[in-house]
Amino acid sequence: MKEAKIIAACDGASKGNPGPAAWAWVVAGADGAVDRWEAGPLGRATNNVAELTALLKLLESLDPSVPTEVRMDSQYAMKAVTTWLPGWRRKGWRTSAGTPVANKDLVVRIDELLTGRRVDFVHTPAHQVDGDPLNDAADRAAGEAALTQRAAGSAAGSALPPPGPPGPAAGAGRERTPGRGRAARPPGARSSGGSVKARFPGRCRCGAPYAKGEPITKNPDGWGHPACASVAGGTG
Repeated sequence: MKEAKIIAACDGASKGNPGPAAWAWVVAGADGAVDRWEAGPLGRATNNVAELTALLKLLESLDPSVPTEVRMDSQYAMKAVTTWLPGWRRKGWRTSAGTPVANKDLVVRIDELLTGRRVDFVHTPAHQVDGDPLNDAADRAAGEAALTQRAAGSAAGSALPPPGPPGPAAGAGRERTPGRGRAARPPGARSSGGSVKARFPGRCRCGAPYAKGEPITKNPDGWGHPACASVAGGTG
């Protein structure tokens, strides 16, 4: 008989890093689709704080007696809990350089929540076309909560934010690779001057949705209304 196992994903977002931030987690049902989820605002925080908080909130919500697989796209949070944490604990929550561990309160609490339970961490690349659907759902939920600074979730009857165009999601607070030339269009989108027509419905950085076929423009947080593209702020 196959052992019961919880499959979940978590993600954090920071609009400006630091900036308006939020966390989110999702848990899969028997069919592999999102069964329940939750997201919450953090006010102004870094992306690393948001990522760690997302993991902490997820672990707090789960039955510790059931083995769990946690999917994450954060290299920092993944290494913190799978590679660095044991050494930090041995050194009295100091790094190998002797400096205090960043975000110590979150790391210590996560360490407590991991004690005595089976958790497998799986790294999933972020913002990939046909990527991990649970990671994508957590990313969208965190991104919207960062924009709106409002809590949401299945328990409150909230609907998950819809998928947006391929590329960095609205909530991503990660490093961007400098490039040259104009931003790439979403596959299948039609250009109209400096804008393209959205291939899928999505949500702008301002928090308002846009419809399929509506003109959208690349902004520091992804894609959205042309009028919002020049608003100050970013994700890096």
